[in-house]
Amino acid sequence: MDLAAIRSQIDVLDRRIVDLLNERLALAAEIGRLKRSQGGPIYVAEREDAVLRKVCALNGGPIKDDALKAIYREIMSAAIALEKPLLISYLGPEASNTHAAAMRKFGASVEYHAMPTIADLFTAVEKGESDYAVIPIENSTEGSVREALDCFVESDLKIVAQIYLEITHALISASPIEQIERVCSKDQALAQCRHWLQRHVPHAQLVDAPSTSRAVQIAKETPGTAAIASELAAQYYGVPVLAHGIQDKADNTTRFFVVGKRPSGPVGNGRDVSSFLISLGDEAAAHSGALLKMLMPLAERGINLSKIESRPSKKRPWDYYFFIDVTGHYDDPAMKQALVELKQFCPMVKWLGSYPSVA
Repeated sequence: MDLAAIRSQIDVLDRRIVDLLNERLALAAEIGRLKRSQGGPIYVAEREDAVLRKVCALNGGPIKDDALKAIYREIMSAAIALEKPLLISYLGPEASNTHAAAMRKFGASVEYHAMPTIADLFTAVEKGESDYAVIPIENSTEGSVREALDCFVESDLKIVAQIYLEITHALISASPIEQIERVCSKDQALAQCRHWLQRHVPHAQLVDAPSTSRAVQIAKETPGTAAIASELAAQYYGVPVLAHGIQDKADNTTRFFVVGKRPSGPVGNGRDVSSFLISLGDEAAAHSGALLKMLMPLAERGINLSKIESRPSKKRPWDYYFFIDVTGHYDDPAMKQALVELKQFCPMVKWLGSYPSVA
């Protein structure tokens, strides 16, 4: 076949693809009408997970699964926009890593709103000003985002999905590197690049900023100041990149949560994760092995613990909350039995949400 003939076949396929996409979106719009009439949520994390797994199982190549998932996320984004205008808040300003994570999850067809703090994100969803919020929860290098964990203590919002995003940092400034006197960024980003900074700008003062994007804005406005942020942020704000890939570890990944008012349903087949906030109260002070006692109702029922972290309760000295992630959904029978037992000796067992393990 010559080039013209191949292009002619591609034109035919493009027409079919467009027709099929519009047919699919018309059905999605009908689903949206039914959801609105029944009061159901527009975004359903477990359905998204099922669709992505299904299309990857159907994939015979040569397209890679990651590329296929990206295409279908945009298709689903367009479908959501037809079903109901959706507003997603994220930790801003624009072009932050949280913005990139939100875009990866919800695509380009929904509306986004940047907010200055994680507490503001929780408030926006609680008041109905946003449908969902995307928050950073932990980094593979520097651990958990404490502000996010603390917000869950008082909030009734539920975790409905999670996102993993590989983080690549750049040194960004309008000044040459030999004139850099200050480097500003989010505390986590500064920590993730600590050794690189010590080697290349050892005399620079490290300054905490509300976000990586805000740091780029400061660097743009302030001579002698550099920011640590993504190259996307550098392009967005029009500030030169002085050095690429300055994070200390190559596999630097951040985990984000999507939080909303309604919990997600089960995916099943061991692909759910549930998060809980547990307080041992006086049990921890009165009995040795109290933490082991807390974990036994889960272990005895084959519920695997994938994360545990303590945070001070701030109510009295040496009193802690435990944040845990376990396999399974809140509605699983084994989980229900374990929670009944836990509540017999733990003054607080708070369910933070159940969501697909991988998306």
